[in-house]
Amino acid sequence: MEFTKEVAKKLNNLLEKNYDAEKGYKDAAERIENPTMKDFLQKQAQKRYDFGHEIKAEIKNYGQEPDKGGSAAGTIHRAWMDLKAAVASSSEEQVMEEVQRGEQAAIDEYNEVISETSLPPSVKTILNNQKSQIVEAQQSAKNFEVIS
Repeated sequence: MEFTKEVAKKLNNLLEKNYDAEKGYKDAAERIENPTMKDFLQKQAQKRYDFGHEIKAEIKNYGQEPDKGGSAAGTIHRAWMDLKAAVASSSEEQVMEEVQRGEQAAIDEYNEVISETSLPPSVKTILNNQKSQIVEAQQSAKNFEVIS
């Protein structure tokens, strides 16, 4: 299958979202005092870093250039999270709710890209694997909320 500039553009969007998620997780980990939650958030930041490198490698493998940096939407998302955490009386619960919301947005975005018919099978496999890990992270965030 042909790796088109349109597919590269969609992968670059996922790449930016993973950069944003990595930064968001790092920011959230700094706010959390609960050592179990902090560990979870730090591990998720590392996963998103790794996801970004996998996507970047695939973009390069198909002769395209990966974008650098996070998206404006991600910056807005983190700013909203900062505000919410600052005014919330229960910031850990609020942060985990925001994690769930962010992960749902990521799952939706992954589904959109995975449904692309011109996506090479190797890329589709990588994205499906990453999406399943994001689904697991979302469920873990829900479990933290129940425990709190």
